[in-house]
Amino acid sequence: MKTTKTGASIIWLMLFITINFMMINKAQAQANPKQKEFGEMLKAMTPQQRADFQTKMMLDKLKLGNQQLAKVKVVNLKYALKFQPILVSDKGRFSKFRAFKALQEQKDIELKDIFTTSQFKQYKDFEDDMRKKMKAAMKD
Repeated sequence: MKTTKTGASIIWLMLFITINFMMINKAQAQANPKQKEFGEMLKAMTPQQRADFQTKMMLDKLKLGNQQLAKVKVVNLKYALKFQPILVSDKGRFSKFRAFKALQEQKDIELKDIFTTSQFKQYKDFEDDMRKKMKAAMKD
């Protein structure tokens, strides 16, 4: 059972990082090869691949029903397509972050209508935890 939870945690961490890819600073990416590699990996993925990855994580972590799953697939693809131009743009870190944040807020509103209250809370709690872990990792 611990293996399943650990695997799910790793998958959710990857999901969070994927969702929050806009936080990667180009200057930091050049100074940090791991960030540069991750940024290149994200750019290499198609919006469909990112959406499928996110949907699988949500299915596993949140135990989505069939109707929820169908709706989540649509929302994840919709926003993966909207995030794509931001991901590949040459705009600065803060400009990308603002654009990302606005889209993520819209996506959260749509997901809130799909998830149960407890699923949405679990989703947001996970995002918060991953954000803290990511900030801590960037300090190291």
